[in-house]
Amino acid sequence: MTNLELPEYAVPEANRIPVSGHLATMTDIPPSRMFTIKEALATYRQKAGADAPVYDASQGDGGASLPGVPQYILEMALEIQIEHGTGYDKPFGTELFRQTAAENYWHLDSSTGWGPGNIIFAQGGRDALQKAYTAMSFLGHGRIGDLIVVSRVPWISYNWGPYGVGLNVMRAPGDPEQGWRYTPEGIQACVTMAEKDGRKIAGIVITSPDNPTGRTVPLEEQIMLGKTAIAAGIPFVLYDWMYHYVTDGEPSDINKLLNAFTPEERKSIMVLDGITKSLGASNIRSAHLLADTKVIKFINSQSSHGVIPSFYAQAVAIAAYRQGFAEAASSIIEPCSASRKVLRGVLEENNFKFVMGDGYYAFIDLTSYIEAGGFDSSEGIGQYLGEEHGIAVVPGAFFSDAGANWVRFSYALPPERTEAAAKQLLKGLSALG
Repeated sequence: MTNLELPEYAVPEANRIPVSGHLATMTDIPPSRMFTIKEALATYRQKAGADAPVYDASQGDGGASLPGVPQYILEMALEIQIEHGTGYDKPFGTELFRQTAAENYWHLDSSTGWGPGNIIFAQGGRDALQKAYTAMSFLGHGRIGDLIVVSRVPWISYNWGPYGVGLNVMRAPGDPEQGWRYTPEGIQACVTMAEKDGRKIAGIVITSPDNPTGRTVPLEEQIMLGKTAIAAGIPFVLYDWMYHYVTDGEPSDINKLLNAFTPEERKSIMVLDGITKSLGASNIRSAHLLADTKVIKFINSQSSHGVIPSFYAQAVAIAAYRQGFAEAASSIIEPCSASRKVLRGVLEENNFKFVMGDGYYAFIDLTSYIEAGGFDSSEGIGQYLGEEHGIAVVPGAFFSDAGANWVRFSYALPPERTEAAAKQLLKGLSALG
């Protein structure tokens, strides 16, 4: 019988979390400086005048640097929302979203063994990633303090998102001449170092097109890297495909990916996608994960005690998927494609060393200009370009030391705006001598 006069634990002693003091010794997680870079443009306008033209090549922002979600899709989504009502939905989203994503967007083949039940909705990419990291930690080796492997120059939140949920981050070896892409040898080196340190790797993140470098990795190579990781004992491989529709080629083929793995290997695969980038839906926060049903059920159970996702964010994706996504996203894909050609031409003509594939970004080596200006890294030259010339780029130093002499230039702009921003970049760099 329960003694109501005494406190009681919610779970049995064998299932209680052991006491650990690691929280007190963790380094502070810094806020992302992605949201403060534009402050340099305000400083420039104070000097040059309130009407002075400025050029924001720092990030792709649907509804700002590029058109947002087309109005007709928002209106279709509203109709879907009205029909659906405003009652509670499930932690995984809705069956309607799952089915539409599986059939209209991914065209999942029955041969993969995956279907609507392998999809869970999330409030944007960061939410999906946090849920994926937690699943990797619990369902992989079941330990706090193990590792997530990312590329040598990773997106800023790849450095800190896993750390916030109890996983350490290991940046893999990488050659700048190859855009810091993974190699089988580099993945094995990560496993070896982890074992030496008494840790294990919970998962690896493979992005293509990549943020911040813009590097694009062929699907066959992505499959090879995934198989390498699984064979090396890494329990989960997360493919981040958030930019894969913003391409001059074809979007990634989920069926080809899944069928390249055995049914047992497939249990290790996760795929992240959404409409934040490809549809310009920055503040709609609409993403989803595909994974083995065990992973999906785990995330769904955990989410039932956390955030229940917005239906309108699902409705926007449903409307776009039903429309035919390539057509729905054409207002983003087409200007990015045109801008990609413009920027590539400028960089090649002026003999820059750079990395550039598909997606939104080019990663540009500014070593000689950093040295000419006496800057310590790209952080200094980034501030100089913003405050003195009104052109905002993201310093590679924000991502990792390997990118310290590089900057990320976003061409998620109309082509004429990209051309003007590139000319302003050249002007600012030329002023350094």
